[in-house]
Amino acid sequence: MKIAFSFSFFLFIFLISNAQQTIKGVILSSNKIPLEGASVFFNNTTIGTISDKKGYFELHFPIGSYNLVISYLGYKKVIKPINTITNSPLTIILEEDHNLLNEVIIKKTIYDEDWHYNFARFKNAFLGRSKLAKECKILNPKKLHFEFNSLSNTLTAIAREPLLIKNKALGYLITYDLVDFKLNRENLVFSGYAKYDNLKKSVRKKHASNRLKAFNGSRMHFLRNLLSKELKKEGFIVNQFKRVKNQERPSEEKIKEARKFLKSYNGKINFSKKITFPKTILDSVLITLRKSKLPKFRDYLYKRNIPYKEMISHQKNVSFLDFKDFLSITYTKETEEENYLKGLFGKRKKASGVQSSSIVLLEGKVTIFKKGILENPTSVFNEGYWGFEALANMLPLNYSPKN
Repeated sequence: MKIAFSFSFFLFIFLISNAQQTIKGVILSSNKIPLEGASVFFNNTTIGTISDKKGYFELHFPIGSYNLVISYLGYKKVIKPINTITNSPLTIILEEDHNLLNEVIIKKTIYDEDWHYNFARFKNAFLGRSKLAKECKILNPKKLHFEFNSLSNTLTAIAREPLLIKNKALGYLITYDLVDFKLNRENLVFSGYAKYDNLKKSVRKKHASNRLKAFNGSRMHFLRNLLSKELKKEGFIVNQFKRVKNQERPSEEKIKEARKFLKSYNGKINFSKKITFPKTILDSVLITLRKSKLPKFRDYLYKRNIPYKEMISHQKNVSFLDFKDFLSITYTKETEEENYLKGLFGKRKKASGVQSSSIVLLEGKVTIFKKGILENPTSVFNEGYWGFEALANMLPLNYSPKN
């Protein structure tokens, strides 16, 4: 079964050049009291600081457009777009969050077998199952609360505080403010605000090597080379396909009726019986249940090596990821990891020697800023290898292989 994957860091970043600019400001409570120790950072980057005793902060960053995140325990988070080149000081007023604990979080978390089982599922989905994920650890797991809906088979996770994630493979300490997490057998969706800090002052060779490996073949890598029109040179092959309903698979209603009949059947059932033509109701039920294992949809490739103009469009110096149906994206310079071939549910995939992913636009075309950053990351859904490479393989948006 395919797992569709979507994630978001609620951020766009538009790096124009290597020139630096400075932004200064002060963070106050609604009573105009300076707030010391407030976290101030550009989301999903390594650019951040802490306010001082007077509530002041100062950040140096490349010229461009960002989302500035200001957070302080017990206060409502503020997200402020910084999209002009300016040195004007900011005054940020934080309001107390009286609804900090909603009904779900107020529930007492019991760290029993169910919690540990749910945490294992959460960790596999959130951090991923790649080699890099093995060196990635959530330092405060007991801040997580889980709810499981057996009817929809959906696991929901809520964090009482930002998660602290130590990624020893990439050399980052990630502070992740989880906003949403939902996992079922077909979909994984999570979103939040991420702040990256280097574990060491200087980047070690191991970390630099792993970061480059994580970047190569990633969605960030693909989008940057889509903008620069160097996909083929960098090892990407892009085809186009349609996804249509599988007519050979019975409807959900028929499958439900077949299961209901089988549950109420009192006679002996030979599940391995060979049935060419159904002679009884039981034969028809067994055929229906066998066909229920067929995929719900079938993919039909109809265009190979699609041209750039059918993937990206431009309007008034703004670039858009813009295409029809689905894109099949193959990265030819790396092979699949063993854990990817094993599959999330134990169904082993056949090795192909390349990394294959697919994407679909959920809300029509979406703006791509410089450095291959999507204005609305949740408007694109990932499947395949990009779905396998979860948070443990993600890099801050200001990462550059040249650095």
